Amino acid sequence: MDQKNEISDHAGTLVDRVMQAIRQRIAGRTLGAGARLPSIRSFATTMSVSKSTIVEAYDRLAADGTIQSRRGSGFYVAGHMPPLSLSEIGPRLDHAINPLWVSRISLETNDDMCKPGCGWLPPSWMPEAGVRRALRTLARADDAVLTDYASPSGLKPLRQLLSRRMAEHGIEAALDQIMITESGTEAIDLLCRFLVEPGDAVIVDDPCYFNFHALLRAHRVKVIGVPYTPTGPDLERFAEALIEHRPRLYITNSALHNPTGAILSPLTAHRLLKLAEQHDLTIIEDDIFADFEHEPAPRLAAFDGLERVIHMGSFSKSLSASVRCGFIAARRDWIDGLVDLRIATSFGGGRLASELVLLMLKDGTYRKHMDHLRARLAHSMGETSAKLKALGIVPWIEPRGGMLLWCKLPDGVDAAKVAQEGLKERIVFAPGNVFSQNQSAHSYMRFNVAQCADPRIFHVLENALNRREHTLQR
Repeated sequence: MDQKNEISDHAGTLVDRVMQAIRQRIAGRTLGAGARLPSIRSFATTMSVSKSTIVEAYDRLAADGTIQSRRGSGFYVAGHMPPLSLSEIGPRLDHAINPLWVSRISLETNDDMCKPGCGWLPPSWMPEAGVRRALRTLARADDAVLTDYASPSGLKPLRQLLSRRMAEHGIEAALDQIMITESGTEAIDLLCRFLVEPGDAVIVDDPCYFNFHALLRAHRVKVIGVPYTPTGPDLERFAEALIEHRPRLYITNSALHNPTGAILSPLTAHRLLKLAEQHDLTIIEDDIFADFEHEPAPRLAAFDGLERVIHMGSFSKSLSASVRCGFIAARRDWIDGLVDLRIATSFGGGRLASELVLLMLKDGTYRKHMDHLRARLAHSMGETSAKLKALGIVPWIEPRGGMLLWCKLPDGVDAAKVAQEGLKERIVFAPGNVFSQNQSAHSYMRFNVAQCADPRIFHVLENALNRREHTLQR
């Protein structure tokens, strides 16, 4: 290719990049219908390109109807707005490292697909017999149980039981400080609606549960990733983020962190809460893996007394993903506001799921199931860890329970490329950058030990690593 064509291709790439940046802002509602685009001069500075590149990009966007030119005034977003597109908000990622796509392919695939990258248990590991027994009991219940709304704050006997369960972790939550939700995801969604506005900054761990990224994109907030260590967030970097970004919210796991399996230390917890108080930061503590612990870990909500920490969880991972039931524990005035918000967005909660969870908690089914499950997971954790180590794939830490292993691949191996190869063999892996806001985990991968029984998983990993060795030798 001659120099003239090279220059032309480079200019075309820059124009495409500018156009994509504008389309992302429109898709994410940062630029609404009728909004004025940045001036040519200012946007050229922002994008580090020439003014002529911006002019050409704006002209092309005007030609396809995305924006409109107004003589003497500038360029404006066209009046018709496309539907909100979460995939267009933030950096464009390959499907193999796109958190929304990883979730979709895991949820939509048939049973013949291996899913070592998903975050839930296989159906055969769940208490199916207990669920059926509870459903038969509910079929004979009062008509209201089967047909009526629950109260907006949720089933009172279940809230009472949850209060006693949280007390076992040192969390004092009265009945009027607890609200039942349809799931853990709904709980976080309600809390984001309640606590943040578009443009606010929110801190997450890096790495963190990948659906936090997708959900926060939907709320159009600025997501700040802070590196996570084996004892909690990197407090020095956390303090820097507080000063630089003035975040409203921090979302984390205290126990059995997703994806790393780490546990927050008491010292880190106390220092973290001190920083939160100094900077008026609210913390959402997602405790969805609480019942997978062998020994209880420190809880921020216990140290804080539910002053600025909101505690939440659900039974989707441990009991049934089909029975949607979660909860929020928070300050009384916040629960009151959240109840009003829930009425506005979903009117009343479903009652049947809450009744089923209550039955299984009260009759001992859930306790027996979790005792058996913890032992089974510990065995699978040891087996899977040994198989991965034999391939040179090393766990970041040895988790003290749960189903997740966060692993470092051999030097030079890109997890996204391994995930792409896995898809060809009908295996869904979870590459590290799915969990990383800063895209700094390209050599890491999360494994669900409960989903790693199929030997095809390790054959694909071994073949991928062998190809990498062969390439290096060449």
